[in-house]
Amino acid sequence: MNVTERKVVHDPIHGSITLDGPFLEVMDRHEIQRLRSIRQLGLSNAVFPGANHTRFEHSLGVYHLAGRMADSMGLSEEESDTIRMAALLHDVCHPPFSHTLERMMESITGLDHMEMSRALIMGDVPSFMERDRSYFDGIDPLCTLMEDAGISPEEVCDLIINPHSDTGGFTLSGYGSGQSSFSDREYAHQIIHGPVDADQMDYLMRDAHYTGVIHGAVDKDRLLSQMDIYNGRMVIRKGGIVAAEGLMVARTLMYSSVYYHKTVKTVEAMLRRAIEVSDLDLSELYLMTDADLTSALLGCGGLSSDMMRSVLNRRLYKNAVIVYSADASEDFKASLVRYTDADRRRSLECEIASAIGADPAEVIVDVPSESSLLSKAKVGKTDVSVLIGDRVRPISRYSSVAKALQSRDPIDWCVMVSVPERLRSDAERAARRILSLDDADGS
Repeated sequence: MNVTERKVVHDPIHGSITLDGPFLEVMDRHEIQRLRSIRQLGLSNAVFPGANHTRFEHSLGVYHLAGRMADSMGLSEEESDTIRMAALLHDVCHPPFSHTLERMMESITGLDHMEMSRALIMGDVPSFMERDRSYFDGIDPLCTLMEDAGISPEEVCDLIINPHSDTGGFTLSGYGSGQSSFSDREYAHQIIHGPVDADQMDYLMRDAHYTGVIHGAVDKDRLLSQMDIYNGRMVIRKGGIVAAEGLMVARTLMYSSVYYHKTVKTVEAMLRRAIEVSDLDLSELYLMTDADLTSALLGCGGLSSDMMRSVLNRRLYKNAVIVYSADASEDFKASLVRYTDADRRRSLECEIASAIGADPAEVIVDVPSESSLLSKAKVGKTDVSVLIGDRVRPISRYSSVAKALQSRDPIDWCVMVSVPERLRSDAERAARRILSLDDADGS
């Protein structure tokens, strides 16, 4: 790679981050600059006032850590360049308000944000909104920039989309099909999607810093110093076990205290409801910013505008009912799985609304994922491979902490029903009857 220019970005989490060559070009592209206007934690600043950091900062942090991981494992410059480019672009198609609208974007486009990233990189979808045509019309897609720098866009996309290397061949529009050169090198994928990956290392530290929550401390330098490759996979040497335990504990506590905070989930649900009752064309949701979507909703008038104004002014719906997992029977939690389906959840909301004479949009039911409801083991993000001598074993073999975390779900509630304050008492009675909450107690 020919380095023609170099810049240093001063980051509050990692210190100096150096970008040069194609990485500097990509950072300055409009696709990445859009991320400056998308908050990393969506609407969490309704609870944590300092949580105004962006996907742009996070992307730079992941790029930096991925490069450090590649150096620690002794990878070649070619491999490192591909991995760093994937890290820099891994969130390029996040919708406004980050994870809040991921499922909605997927239902609209048929692609999740990672698959949409591939389409954007390869030039298969527009990279800018119509209003910006005079700025960007005729600009080459990101894949051309990469090819000119000697970086394979196919391999970059493969790393962004695929958590594992054993996914077989891939097909990219305009590039035919083929096998990734990383297909037998799992470590490259694990740097982006793994038990100890650059993505989660950055977001745990960054989110903890900006929310003021102390749970996200990660000993990144110790982890980086103990990384190695064994039989094509990333491993942690014995000296990194305690640091890996710390990362897993940090992730669990950040999920329960920040990412699944009950008020955060309520305000996110209000935003989704405002969109659901609007008539907005969201086919280009992946190109919009937080401000774009906010302005569009405010301009809709009616209930969509009212709900968006309520979000902005923190006039939030209140919990009429909340059932904690520890208080619910296994049969009751299993019965809630049906409401992970959007249509069935909306039917339940309509039933509760009808019982209290309210608009269905004024009733929000939130349930976590099926795996959370059924307390399925959470092995994936705790399946760290530890190398001792010439033997590799899962970290749970050596760590009771890791073993416990594999079965612990950080979400402590199994259903919430939220409504405007004036409907709270009526909604509680109706929801308790309809959900048969008197039979939900696990005692």
